[in-house]
Amino acid sequence: MPDRDAYDAVIVGGGHNGLVAAAYLSRAGRSVLLLERLPGTGGAAVSSRPFPGVDARLSRYSYLVSLLPKKIVRDLDLDFRVRTRTVSSYTPTERDGRPTGLLVGGGEARTRQAFARLTGDHRAHEAWRAFYAMTGQVARRVFPTLTEPLPTRTELRARVDDDTAWRALFEEPIGAAVEERFEDDLVRGVVLTDALIGTFADANDPSLRQNRCFLYHVIGGGTGDWNVPVGGMGALTGAIAEAARAAGATLRTGCEATRIATDGRRAEVTYTSRDGEHTVAADHVLVNASPQALAALLGDAPPPPAEGAQLKVNMLLKRLPRLRDTSVDPREAFAGTFHIAEGYEELATAYAQAAAGSLPSAPPSEIYCHSLTDPTILAPDLVERGYQTLTLFGLHTPARLFARDNDAARAELLKSTLAQLDAHLAEPITDCLALDAEGRPCIEAKTPLDLERDLRLPGGNIFHRDLAFPYEQEDTGRWGVETRHANVLLCGAGAVRGGGVSGIPGHNAAMAALGA
Repeated sequence: MPDRDAYDAVIVGGGHNGLVAAAYLSRAGRSVLLLERLPGTGGAAVSSRPFPGVDARLSRYSYLVSLLPKKIVRDLDLDFRVRTRTVSSYTPTERDGRPTGLLVGGGEARTRQAFARLTGDHRAHEAWRAFYAMTGQVARRVFPTLTEPLPTRTELRARVDDDTAWRALFEEPIGAAVEERFEDDLVRGVVLTDALIGTFADANDPSLRQNRCFLYHVIGGGTGDWNVPVGGMGALTGAIAEAARAAGATLRTGCEATRIATDGRRAEVTYTSRDGEHTVAADHVLVNASPQALAALLGDAPPPPAEGAQLKVNMLLKRLPRLRDTSVDPREAFAGTFHIAEGYEELATAYAQAAAGSLPSAPPSEIYCHSLTDPTILAPDLVERGYQTLTLFGLHTPARLFARDNDAARAELLKSTLAQLDAHLAEPITDCLALDAEGRPCIEAKTPLDLERDLRLPGGNIFHRDLAFPYEQEDTGRWGVETRHANVLLCGAGAVRGGGVSGIPGHNAAMAALGA
C-alpha cells in the first residue's frame, strides 16, 4: 500500500519511461507514486529467462539501445553501460549461382572491399558514404532537440540547415532518396530496412510514416549507432528503478489503474490491487501507457486504432550455424544485423502480399546475436560450452493477418521465416537450437497480437501509434506530452518523440510537470 493518500505526482505504468519520469520528479523534491499492474517494472524493456531450466537472460521484447540520451544517464547517475557492435550488418545473397553477401563493418577498407565484391566497383560504397554522411549531420543536429521543448517545423529545418537532407528525410518518400542514390537492389534494401522496423509501409508511401521511422533509426545518440545493453535490457530498467527509489519515489507493482478524474488542477487515480480498490490524489498524473489506455482511463473517445507489424523471435543456440558464404565468419555475420530476404524488391513484394491479406511468401527479417558482444547474459557454463542467443525481428506482418487464427498464422510465419534463413546457412538453424530442461527447442515467437496480450501494446504496435516528426504540430503542446487536461501528461511511446528505448517521453513529461 502507498504511504499516503496524496502525492505531487502519480505515474501510471512502470515501463522505462515511467521510471525515468519518477526518478526526475523525485530528484526534484516531488513526492511520487508509481503504479504498475504487472509483478515487476520495466514494461517491454526487461530481461527474462523464457526457456525453463536454462540460465539465459534474454532481452525478451526490446533489445538494442540507440535513442537513450547520455544526458538522462548522467542526470540520473545510472549504473548502466552499452557496448558497440564491431559489425554493422551482414546481408547474404546469391549472385551468379554462388553464395555471397555484403558485410558492413570491420573498418573502412574492408567495407569498401565488400561493396566492390558485391557490385563490381566502388560506386555503391561512395554513394553509401555520402548518404550516411548526410544522415549523420542530421543526427548531430536533431538528436539534441529531443530533450528540449518542441521546435517548430521552421526552426528544426533551420537547425538541419541542409535542403537536400530535409527534402529526402522530411518531405519526399524515403524510397525516392534510396532509388536516386543506389542502383544495387540489395544495397537499396539494406538502407530501406531502417524505415520499416515495426512500421507497415511501402518505400514510397505518401503518408511518410516510413520516413518518420527511418529518421528515428538514424539519429540516435547523434550517430545512429545501435548498441548492446550490457546485462540486457533489464539492466537498464533495473538501474532506473533503483535511481527512482533512491530519490524517494514509491514504486508499487500489482496495482492496475482503472480511472483518472481531474479538474485540470487536482486529480484522483483509482486503482485495484490484491486487497481491493483504492484512490489516491495528485497534482499531476503521468501516464506511461498507450494513447488508447489514456483515453480509457479518462473516459474519453479512443484515438484511431493502432496496428503493429512485426514478428519477434528469441532463440538460444548450442552453436552458431555455419554459412554458405564461407568468406564470412558467423561470429562476425551475426554480431551485427543479419538481413534476410530484405532486398529492395523483396521488401516491396512482402509489403504487397501483406497488404492484400496474405502472409509474405518470403518473410523479411533481421537477426543479431547479443551474446557475441555481451556474454554476461548467459551463465558461465553456457558461455564455456559455446551457447549463443539469436534475436530475430520480422517485417511486414501486420496484426490483421493474425486475427482469424493467431496460433496457426504464427506457426506458418515462423516456419517460412526460418526457411528464408536456412537458405543462407550450411546447416538448418533447428539443428543448432539448444534444448530446455524438458527437452524442447529453445525458441519462442511473438506476433503483434501476442504483444498486445502480454504488454497491452495497441494492436501490437511497438510505438503505440505512428511515429511523429519531432517538431510542433497541431495540439502537440510545448513538450509533446500534453493532453487536453493541464495536469495529465502522456509519458509513453505514443508521445511526440516517443518510441524505442529512449526515456525521452519520461524526461519530457517530468519537465512539463516541473514547469520547465
